[in-house]
Amino acid sequence: MAFWEDKKLGEMSRAEWESLCDGCARCCLIKLEDIDTGEIITSDVHCKLLDEKTCRCTNYPDRASLVPDCIALSPENVGRIKWMPLTCAYRRLAEGRPLAWWHPLISGDPDTVVAAGISILGRTVSETGVGADEYEDHAVDWPDIDPDDDLEGRGKRRQKREIGK
Repeated sequence: MAFWEDKKLGEMSRAEWESLCDGCARCCLIKLEDIDTGEIITSDVHCKLLDEKTCRCTNYPDRASLVPDCIALSPENVGRIKWMPLTCAYRRLAEGRPLAWWHPLISGDPDTVVAAGISILGRTVSETGVGADEYEDHAVDWPDIDPDDDLEGRGKRRQKREIGK
């Protein structure tokens, strides 16, 4: 049995925890929250620390100090963060769902994240080139699409829901 099937998130080693990240970088997209409705809007604007070619943080150890809005995921908070992508392995496991077919731990190939349309590779712009007042103009819905829903015949978009409550 694979470690992610055998252990709870809080029981994983640091290396196991980090290996759950598929490298899609959807969590690195700038999100806006409507203060009246609480609706989360995802943009195609990515964090200034993201390397656009690798979809990895250029300063992962110091990201939280360099980007105050960056949230370090943990087994304790992953179930409370309502904007986590539906495709995120941490979210999927917290919800009791399995890792997706395209996840590198399942497929054995990190390129399946790109092939499945999960990666932000080639689909975003850096926040360094976009003013904060322009973020709404960059609102997109593709980060809310889970291809597993399509495969299971449930449509292209899963309704957002809060987890961990």
